[in-house]
Amino acid sequence: MIIGAHSIIYSTDQEADRAFLRDVLQLPNVDVGGGWLIFGLPPSEVAIHGGEQSSHELYLMCEDVEAFSSEMASQGVACGPVQNEGWGLLTQLTLPGGGQLGVYQPRHARPEPVSFGKVAQKPRSAKKKAAKKSAKKSAKKAVKPKPRTQTKAKAKPKKR
Repeated sequence: MIIGAHSIIYSTDQEADRAFLRDVLQLPNVDVGGGWLIFGLPPSEVAIHGGEQSSHELYLMCEDVEAFSSEMASQGVACGPVQNEGWGLLTQLTLPGGGQLGVYQPRHARPEPVSFGKVAQKPRSAKKKAAKKSAKKSAKKAVKPKPRTQTKAKAKPKKR
């Protein structure tokens, strides 16, 4: 089934935007030939929203949008003001090629990431997780200990 997602950013200055992702955001990458870089991303999510027409958007997520904005400023990259959108704290930055990239600190519930090569599964309830953990613990206790081999008792040192 699905093993990942491939996002594309169209750019009028590909080299500058690739350098930004590589050097400023420090995303891991692989050169697939001729300087064409593909960048690794952390676990991702996808959502479907209603709209007047079909389109796609890309947002990066961070743990602390204020810290992210400060880090970008220290590298000479200006971010827009942080806006509280309810679902998260959002800022925008302009890529060297002129494109806008949204970065936000999520405040919404997040799904568990899918493990590479595995089909997504329904999350288990907390009760089921606790029951499984308890069963594993009980199984460990039920393991019979290995018989001890007898060893000669060491002579106790004499007290003086």
